[in-house]
Amino acid sequence: MMVIACDQRGGMRTLLAATPEEQAGISNEVLGDTKADITRYLASQASCVLVDPICAVPQVVDEGVLQRDTALLIGLDASGWDVSPEGYRISKMVDGITARRVRELGGTGGKIMIYLRSDTPAANTQNMATLQQVIADFASEDLLLVVEFLTYALEGESKEAYAAKIPGLIQGGTQLCLDAGSKVLKLPYPGTPESCAEVTRLCGEVPWAILSAGVDHATFLQQVEIAMHNGASGVIAGRSLWKDCISLDRTVTKQRLETIAVPRLREIQAVIARYSAHETRVA
Repeated sequence: MMVIACDQRGGMRTLLAATPEEQAGISNEVLGDTKADITRYLASQASCVLVDPICAVPQVVDEGVLQRDTALLIGLDASGWDVSPEGYRISKMVDGITARRVRELGGTGGKIMIYLRSDTPAANTQNMATLQQVIADFASEDLLLVVEFLTYALEGESKEAYAAKIPGLIQGGTQLCLDAGSKVLKLPYPGTPESCAEVTRLCGEVPWAILSAGVDHATFLQQVEIAMHNGASGVIAGRSLWKDCISLDRTVTKQRLETIAVPRLREIQAVIARYSAHETRVA
């Protein structure tokens, strides 16, 4: 799978303007225009695009920006997170975006993102309850749901201590999502080749795609190579493709998407195609 992700809102505002005041002045309409350009120039070259339900739909459908043969995933998660009294991140969802509403908006499926700390069960109670409810909702509509989770450092945890735990946290979070009934996973890079292979083992027949998490393109390309070599089924990439291409000047955005982002996409697709061809030969 090759999915172009542009469901970010707060993160996209920080790329378009330098100060909090300038960022606050960027309207949802402006974000919608930016997402439409990403959809037009990148998603048209891929098989699927992931957008948010606040800025991007139904416009990209109603205005013909999205090609009819490009699948549409609609994100359910809201920007940011709440914090529990214990300091755990509590995921937030956009109000009113159910499986039925995703279908009404023209979506091929939905995407949910939750925060998990698999080594700290108390941190996951509310987020896992949200995940289980959403999985059941999409199952009742017989609609695809892509499940994404992110990890985070706990209060007082050093950067070094957290980094050392990432492979285990990705594996543990994967298992939690699988236990909840996830059918397709969008995962952070699991940290090492060995951890990628273990995630693949845990997933069995459930496909998983690697997300870019905003790293630079060269780094992400290496991660894609390792992940695909160790059993990943594809890529759901956003900021590594377009973070240094978007501008409040749409002429600049279009030029950079064509000359910078599209070649990056082609490099990622070449890696995916190489492993897809290998799997076909093996089969």
